[in-house]
This record gives sequence, C-alpha cells and structure tokens, in this order.
Amino acid sequence: MKHLAAYLLLGIGGNTDPSADDIKGVLSAVGIEAEDDRLDKLLEELKGKDLNELISEGSTKLASVPSGGGGAAAAGGAAAAGGDAAPEAAKEEAAEEEKEESDEDMGLGLFD
Repeated sequence: MKHLAAYLLLGIGGNTDPSADDIKGVLSAVGIEAEDDRLDKLLEELKGKDLNELISEGSTKLASVPSGGGGAAAAGGAAAAGGDAAPEAAKEEAAEEEKEESDEDMGLGLFD
C-alpha cells in the first residue's frame, strides 16, 4: 500500500511514469524503506496504464460493493426472536470482562 501511495503522489505531482528510484525517493523522504519485490510487482502491473482510468475503474467497482449498515438490524432481530440468545450473550460479556480484569492484576497497565 505504501508503494502505491508513493506512486499516486508522484502521479499527482506530474510524474506520469514513476520509476522504482522515484518511489524509493518518496518513501525514504518519510523514513520508510521500500520492499524491492513488492515495488517491482506494482510497477509491472501498472506499466503502460493511465492512473485516471484505473481510479475510475476502481471507483465503479467499489460502488457495487455493499457497505455495511444492514448487519446490526438483522442481528438485533435475530436476538429478539431467539429468546435464549440474550442470556448467552450476557454470559459471554461477563466472561470477557473477567478476562480483562485479570490482565490488570498482572501489573501490566498502559500508563505504569
């Protein structure tokens, strides 16, 4: 992802065909070391392609992906219909709280 971000930054800056050295330069400017194998693969896949077209294609693909929101209502309806689901959930939450409290006993607090 960092390689792609650097590639896109260079593209926005006017470099329509960034080289591996260009991308490494951007990454090193912020203290990140480039991974040669991933960088080579990225450049191979983007070679000869227009960034604007790729972004446009990606946007249309993302538009067709469902983006949450409906799952919580379905889960709430299932719990209401189940009857026994609520006590089980309460038991699980209580068990999780006990586990969290036991971590405090070990003296490994965040601000110690």
